[in-house]
Amino acid sequence: MTAAFAFDNSYARELEGFYVPWKPAAVAAPRLLFLNRALAEELGLDPDSLAGARGADLFAGNALPEGAQPIAQAYAGHQFGGFSPQLGDGRALLLGEVIDRRGLRRDVAFKGSGRTPFARNGDGKAAVGPMLREVLVGEAMHALGIPTTRALAVAATGEPVHRERTLPGAVLTRIAASHLRVGTFEYFAARGEHERVRKLAGYALARHDPGLAGDPVPALALLRAVAARQAALVVRWMNAGFIHGVMNTDNMAISGETIDYGPCAFMEAFDPAAVFSSIDHHGRYAWANQPPIAQWNLARLAEALLPAIDPDPDRAAALAMEVLDDFPARYHRHLLAGRREKLGIGAGDDAADEALAAGWLDLLHRQRVDFTLGWRRLADAAAGDEAPLRALFAEREAPSAWLDRWRERCAEDGRDGPARAQAMRGASPFVIPRNHRVEEALAAASDAGDLAPFERLLDALRRPFDEAPELAPYGEPAPPAVTACYQTFCGT
Repeated sequence: MTAAFAFDNSYARELEGFYVPWKPAAVAAPRLLFLNRALAEELGLDPDSLAGARGADLFAGNALPEGAQPIAQAYAGHQFGGFSPQLGDGRALLLGEVIDRRGLRRDVAFKGSGRTPFARNGDGKAAVGPMLREVLVGEAMHALGIPTTRALAVAATGEPVHRERTLPGAVLTRIAASHLRVGTFEYFAARGEHERVRKLAGYALARHDPGLAGDPVPALALLRAVAARQAALVVRWMNAGFIHGVMNTDNMAISGETIDYGPCAFMEAFDPAAVFSSIDHHGRYAWANQPPIAQWNLARLAEALLPAIDPDPDRAAALAMEVLDDFPARYHRHLLAGRREKLGIGAGDDAADEALAAGWLDLLHRQRVDFTLGWRRLADAAAGDEAPLRALFAEREAPSAWLDRWRERCAEDGRDGPARAQAMRGASPFVIPRNHRVEEALAAASDAGDLAPFERLLDALRRPFDEAPELAPYGEPAPPAVTACYQTFCGT
């Protein structure tokens, strides 16, 4: 391992005109708040060399690593359904790309590093709380096996950030498979720059789907690949009770990673209409709406790619529609497979298993049962102890009829109770980023400079499937009064 970043910056090298070269703003008093040592090692870096004052200068933007080529990427986006033709990295910079120890290309990017030409009226800064939220939720998602961008570091800037109130500033260093978005394609398509769209599609395919680079219709192959990744990703969100909160097209990554942890949250009492974002007034991005919104976003990608798919607009549209029309069936195949894992059952009659899963969710909804604990305690029932599950219900007998159906279905695949329960516990976590625990940790870090609650919560989130006694406080739902009025904010 080395202290140096071995940059190989293909985006800057191959896509001139798709970005603006820019430098991060110098900050007054950098201080390293968080370093992801395990991720640093994945990237082939020496964590010890990145700690302390040297790491603070680097991760705050005061001392760029050798080989970095900081650029602000151009992109557009549909935000809550309305199109913004120019967004771009208003407070972010792509420093460059490294090849990790597995041979994978990874972006290294700043967030909160100052104004860029895309900043519009923003100050280009970020606050400690929202940047540490990215750490907590991103590491939780990674531990849950959900594809995600990850935080390498957070550095305090020693400078104030003015929002509803004055907050301490910070810069996040984010690692991603890439920062290519649906909105990146929209930016050039909206300007009629179809050759650049075609070039971008070729770059994306070579980077994320090199096995498809020889496809006779590369843009269509890219659309198929992105649709497949998004179907698998959103199923994982749904089965974890995760609500992204701001599924704009500039927040849909071509790589299939979850990106941008602003007004996100994990559901507690199950409600398909759950929304936590303070700006989602009409529930556009509610939990149950995430699959159709993913398809809607893919349609916007398809529109941008049409001239690259075929010069005949009608044929291009027909080919793209085949991909879009296939999305619901692809999504539901993934969803049924995931729910069978959580229910502890193998392959069987699809319609019957879908009805069994739907009945379970309806039961959770009607009884206001905690989504995470409902699934987890179902594993206890598989092991022969129904008491913890029934304790979650206002009416202890409410699940009886459904449990009878479920036990009959379980009997079909012949596994014994302990083996079934163990498999189910591997599919349903005990620890998630409980919203009240996240807020407690962020308030302590931001208001009092106390990182201990953040560090304890982070440790728990990295062990989501453990049910050790010391993790018990992180598995408990918030009081109903807290959940009823909980809101998340975009952090900008």
